[in-house]
Formats: sequence, structure tokens, C-alpha cells
Amino acid sequence: MKQIVDLQNSSEFQALNVQVISIARDSVADLATESVALGITDIPVLSDPDLQVSANYDVLQWAIDNGEPSHTFVLVNKDGKIVWVKDYGSPDNPERTMYVEVDELIGFVKNNLEN
Repeated sequence: MKQIVDLQNSSEFQALNVQVISIARDSVADLATESVALGITDIPVLSDPDLQVSANYDVLQWAIDNGEPSHTFVLVNKDGKIVWVKDYGSPDNPERTMYVEVDELIGFVKNNLEN
């Protein structure tokens, strides 16, 4: 959840005026506890225990070994169209990571919202 904290605390990312929503398989109670502990106040953290939302955004194709979604970003424009998807945590990704530098995400958002 460090990723969420860093996005929330980055003034440059916030200046992009995009709504970040974190979706995880964890329970509402676990997400609430972790959010409070980490000081997440500006980014909604949603529970997807049955993975229905993850399936709807087709991110389960990169699921990790236990079937959970990987570390995937989906950028949806104001018209509801998916304009960018990138998975960073898939087991078959040689550069697998569960944290992406905020500057890298800023670049992807800027480039894909301009199109």
C-alpha cells in the first residue's frame, strides 16, 4: 500500500487531477485497518473479495500464483474508455515489481490522457 500513500502524497501526481481507486481482494475490515495505519485519506480503497471487478477490467490474466490480481494499473478516461493498462507484478514479467516509481506513473498518465 506504499504505492497508494506515495500517489496520495505526491503534489505532482495530484496536479494531474485523476481519481485513483485501489482495488484489492482483502476484506473491507483489513483494508480499513491498513488504510488508517498508513494514513491513506484521499484515495478510496475498495474490497473485491470475489474478484468480479478485477475480472471486469480483465486484469486476472496477470494473476499471481494464488489467483489474486497482480500489480496492475488501469487508466480510464472521462468517457469511461480504458486508455492504458500496464501490469507490473505478473509472474512472467522479468521486471516484476510491486512498486512503481511515482514519476513513471505520472509520465504514463500524462501521455495517455492527452490522446
